[in-house]
Amino acid sequence: MTALAVVLAALGALGNAVGARMQHAAVHDTMDGAGLGLRVQSKLVRNPRWLVGLATLGCGAVLHACALGLAPLSVVQPIGVLALPATVLLNVRQQGLRFRELSPTVLFAVVAATGGVAAFVILAAGSATATPVSGDVQMTATQLVAAAVLAVGALAVLTRSKVRCILFAAGCAIAYGYVSLLMRAVAQQLGTTDLLDINPLPLLGIAVAMVVGGWLLQHGYASGPPDLVVACLTVIDPIVAVGLGIGLLGEADRVSAWTATGQVVCAAVACIGVFALARFHPDTQERRVPAPVTGSSDLAGPSSTDRPDGSSS
Repeated sequence: MTALAVVLAALGALGNAVGARMQHAAVHDTMDGAGLGLRVQSKLVRNPRWLVGLATLGCGAVLHACALGLAPLSVVQPIGVLALPATVLLNVRQQGLRFRELSPTVLFAVVAATGGVAAFVILAAGSATATPVSGDVQMTATQLVAAAVLAVGALAVLTRSKVRCILFAAGCAIAYGYVSLLMRAVAQQLGTTDLLDINPLPLLGIAVAMVVGGWLLQHGYASGPPDLVVACLTVIDPIVAVGLGIGLLGEADRVSAWTATGQVVCAAVACIGVFALARFHPDTQERRVPAPVTGSSDLAGPSSTDRPDGSSS
């Protein structure tokens, strides 16, 4: 069963990477240089590529959920970070680049983000204690997450470029981390309560968080490269989920000081990887073209009529 769970989780991570790549391409094709307004969003939900990407993401989520039912969390959850390097490779292939052409900084960023999250989740899952999710905990989590998503979303609106992409993706990741808490609450009810007696509020919270997170995700795609978005989701989503479990559910009451220190170090390494990817990613680097030698100014830029081969029209 464990081997099957590993295969399902790996396929789920690949599905998330492919879905992110397709939705990113669909968003930029639909925008066509314009912003992601309501009119563009209405076209986006009718875009076949975007819909296929959404279906692919859904399949990835289902595969990951099935894997969690077959093996421990500490085995399955780290496999989800494979979506990050898979998305980077897909993006590199789409750009016509070779893997060896990637800069060492980009490679370090991918390894740091992936390895940091994997180690963080393994430490958290291996030392956490299962506790019930009460109604009071759900309400507190809702208030904290709502405030965090609103704050991050407001900052994203006020910023530009790669910082905006990170903030939108972070807001989505916070919402999705909250979904994990509510899904656990629903799962606990399914094991102890009849279907007709299940509290519908967690299901409502899941639906709202998925819609809000999905909306922020599309704006993240519109503001930066897909592997940067996936990197933020890969890092922040599990950290938020585990943080809620530690802070609100008391899952870390038996965690040693050394384990807690290791979790903090792993989270810091993962965040460094994300910001390194944001700063040095090929799509976000400013490409400077050497100025042509002219008699008028040494600071003159290339002519608007220059062709990529250096000739002029």
